Amino acid sequence: MLAAPAALLVQPAIHLQAQQHAQRLILKDGSYQSVVKYEVQGDRVHYLSAERYEWEDIPSSLIDWDATKKYEADLSSGKLRTPRAETAEEKEEREKEEANSPQIAPGLHLPGSGGVFLFDQYLGKPELAEIMQNGGELNKNSGKSVMRSTINPLASSKQSIELKDEHAKVQSHLPRPAIYIDIDEGPQGGTEIADRFRLVRVAVKKDTRIVANVKITFTGKTSEQSIAVPAQVEKLGTGQWVKLTPAQDLAAGEYAVVEMLDQQEMNLYVWDFGVNPKAPANPNTLQPDKPSAEASPK
Repeated sequence: MLAAPAALLVQPAIHLQAQQHAQRLILKDGSYQSVVKYEVQGDRVHYLSAERYEWEDIPSSLIDWDATKKYEADLSSGKLRTPRAETAEEKEEREKEEANSPQIAPGLHLPGSGGVFLFDQYLGKPELAEIMQNGGELNKNSGKSVMRSTINPLASSKQSIELKDEHAKVQSHLPRPAIYIDIDEGPQGGTEIADRFRLVRVAVKKDTRIVANVKITFTGKTSEQSIAVPAQVEKLGTGQWVKLTPAQDLAAGEYAVVEMLDQQEMNLYVWDFGVNPKAPANPNTLQPDKPSAEASPK
């Protein structure tokens, strides 16, 4: 096969570059000619077409010179930018980023880095408050806590999972906050998403919060007793995020999202929060990119 002449190989690139940097001769009928450059020669305009890359002529009387000069000024100032065509790879990467960082309210996106976030509204403005995983330590467990830990069936016949302090650091000002979850590790035992995360009411006792009580039989079988709160758990879009929404408004108090490692075992590390419309502002929240009166989460 004969090689194409070099001039033919560079011609498409020349055309593309010309179109990206094109000026416009705007005509009085509202249409325009895309040009690389032009010269006024008497009653005619001699221009290099950005589309055909050929020299052509047009009567000067057909051109709206005020509109043409304004366009040139806007183009020079940077107000007008010809968008570069998006490649297939760039489109795939952009769609992936959008899936991993979905918008849940106007201008408010979940971070692509993941985590657990509570959608809140403080002083009429939507925001996301990050909920850090809290170590639910067994009151009789002397072992070292890890990010995933389960009950030691030999420790005691009855144990309770407790959190320090009477209140969680994150407090929802909304009675029905949505919780968004994106954690790297999957559950053990192939637990389905709808069964993997649960919402429970936390009992406050002195300076601690009790997430659950656990009974252990002499055979080592455990049964967890907690105050479950009905909630819907669903996958959000095509990314990795999971959305947990209470089935009804929550009474003021303390709560936690727990992870079930299988049908019998729960992770001792939970994501705790409270509901208190009068609580102060949460620290380090994510705010919308642009202020908006709309604040309903998706």
